[in-house]
Amino acid sequence: MILEVALLPVRPGHEAAFEAAFLQAQAIIASMPGYLGHELQRCLERTSDYVLLVRWRTLEDHEIGFRKSPQYQDWRALLHHFYDPVPTVSHYEVVAGAAG
Repeated sequence: MILEVALLPVRPGHEAAFEAAFLQAQAIIASMPGYLGHELQRCLERTSDYVLLVRWRTLEDHEIGFRKSPQYQDWRALLHHFYDPVPTVSHYEVVAGAAG
């Protein structure tokens, strides 16, 4: 399993609209092959900052299967105009023996 961690800097004052758009957009990502689950969290100290955690079966499921799909354009159209600057996305895997 791969964990995608996306740091989402939403333009201040647009948080409610972003959250409403995300409620629509999450159906897109959830329909993708290799998708295992996700959660969106909002920062308590900087309320315009969010983190999106998405669990994928493989890195390719995210980087190729999702990002190169026609559905990704719908995702972008719903969400990307809220960000300033562009989100930072990284991928992680569990360190063997280091999970509880």
